[in-house]
Amino acid sequence: MSTNTQLLPPATSAAATATTAATPGATAAAPPVGITGVTPIVDLDTGGVIALQAVGGDLGDGGSGHGDVVALARTVLDVSRSEARLPLVLALPTAAVISGSAALAPLHEALRLSGRRPREIILTLRGGFSEADRRALVVGLDGLRAIGYLIAVGDLGTAHVPPDLLTDAAPYLAVLSPRLMARVARDPRRAALAESLAALARNVGAHVLAPGLTDEAQLAAVRSWGVRLAQGPLLAPGPSGRIHVPLPAVKPEPVQLLLGPRVQEFLLPAVTLPEEATSEDAVEIFSSEPSITSVILVDEYQRPKGSLDRSRFLLSIASRFGHALHGKKPAVRLADTVRAVPKTTPAIAAMQVAGRDAERVYDDLVVTDEVGRCMGIVRVSDLIRQVAGMQR
Repeated sequence: MSTNTQLLPPATSAAATATTAATPGATAAAPPVGITGVTPIVDLDTGGVIALQAVGGDLGDGGSGHGDVVALARTVLDVSRSEARLPLVLALPTAAVISGSAALAPLHEALRLSGRRPREIILTLRGGFSEADRRALVVGLDGLRAIGYLIAVGDLGTAHVPPDLLTDAAPYLAVLSPRLMARVARDPRRAALAESLAALARNVGAHVLAPGLTDEAQLAAVRSWGVRLAQGPLLAPGPSGRIHVPLPAVKPEPVQLLLGPRVQEFLLPAVTLPEEATSEDAVEIFSSEPSITSVILVDEYQRPKGSLDRSRFLLSIASRFGHALHGKKPAVRLADTVRAVPKTTPAIAAMQVAGRDAERVYDDLVVTDEVGRCMGIVRVSDLIRQVAGMQR
């Protein structure tokens, strides 16, 4: 019933990630990333390792197809023999996608042998292609997405890839070019280009990864663009196996002080059920612990899809014929619309959200991360006590 706070989809038995919040010089324990051929991808807000990027079999700007995919398959098997079960980011040449499904068979077989699922793999498209191959490429990407793989577009800013491929490919992740990132700290024009590409990627619904960070100037630039995912020598595990993220100290502005602390400071664990769970499942949860005030229905990526308030839900079930009508049916039939607030929402702004519906003013608020996933809940009573204390 625990919630998932990862930006990327969880892998089977994924290692714990972040252990610290945004403080100067935050340090987080790294999962076992001392594996040959992988580098950690770090959430800059928490310092947590949330995925591993396979550099073994990195195919550069192209690739010939079958042979390159065999190298990728070998990398999957090598990494999966370790204990690191975090999502895995792989570079995939456009030539292999254009060649058709048969060219990718070794990769599918490697996943089967390793026990990994496609949704734990992010395939990063690398290398240019001709306009004549565009349709075959898009069809191939659609096929991979249908299987469950997550798609990324790599080398943004230097690859010979038309920008509108971001609309056709609908990538989950957009990766800025390492060559572009290497010069952003000393070249304002390239910094402006990288910032624009990051904004473009976010606007079409993709998350952004900044690779190859080597110094704090690059890190400061990346954070100023709103990029949360990064990778590079600056973020490599030290001798202790821990990753140190030099986070800047941010002084609260006067307006922030007036609005109160952010809701993440009042975060409580959310009790969650899959959105297809039955009403009987929810009854069992509520019966197991009287202190549970709500159950949040989530999809496979931990995004909230419905909220079951304890009082209203149990009243519906306890009513005449209530169990007969709803017990075996999906609980979402009795769920309320989720009242979600981002984790950075100030306390007073969250109370305004709570007050929009007079009948649900004391319902729990669902706190979400940057990609809309359920992090936990906040009780309105806690917010009221905080705001009352601010008035003294």
